[in-house]
Amino acid sequence: MRDVALWRRLAAEFLGSAFLAALVIGSGIAAQTLSPGNTGLQLLENATATAAGLFAIILMFGAVSGGHFNPVVSFVDAAFGGMRWRHAAAYLPAQVAGCVVGAVVANVMFSKAAFELSTKERASAPHFLSEIVATLGLVLVIFALARSGRSAAAPAAVGAYIGAAYFFTSSTSFANPAITVGRLFSNTFAGIAPSSAPSFVAAQVVGGVVAVVVIRGVLYPDVTAAEAADVVFPHRTPETSGKSS
Repeated sequence: MRDVALWRRLAAEFLGSAFLAALVIGSGIAAQTLSPGNTGLQLLENATATAAGLFAIILMFGAVSGGHFNPVVSFVDAAFGGMRWRHAAAYLPAQVAGCVVGAVVANVMFSKAAFELSTKERASAPHFLSEIVATLGLVLVIFALARSGRSAAAPAAVGAYIGAAYFFTSSTSFANPAITVGRLFSNTFAGIAPSSAPSFVAAQVVGGVVAVVVIRGVLYPDVTAAEAADVVFPHRTPETSGKSS
């Protein structure tokens, strides 16, 4: 199998992130329309669609880029040698741009304004803690599978975890700086106000740092670069073949 060129990996991250944002925001808008006034049912519909869709999106793009769609996952992967730091840095704008485009597409699909800043305030101490916990849990799920050679199960495990985290965290588990930025541009059920986004992103970064400490210092101190290279989904890169790029 030949290595996947970086530009193809970036394209996969862009497209996967766009589908992710369209999925989260579009299903949120649909939930508002189908179940007006019933927040619990709206959240259930949004979480179910996100969990199922995330499963499919990782399968769609994971074999090309690893299916990160999340800067925290990419930089934690780089910290364990699973990808080069410069490649993680290149993934970031692709992921953010993809999420913004996906948000715009979701808005247009439901006859909303293409660009509409959210007014939904979410910043609070409980939400900050929730995003740390949500991001920590997500990274632990991904690396537990990679360390045990079960990365092929990541689409189901990541989808299930995010679906559950919608309910066990007060923030509804964004756990992703790229999707946080994307959700700024939809004044709907899934949106987040610009004033709330910095605290969410900060909490997600903290969650990623805590995950590195927990993985390296407690759970999997012997995790190898080869194992980390299978994050999120097994894929072929220079890191797995030993070639330079």
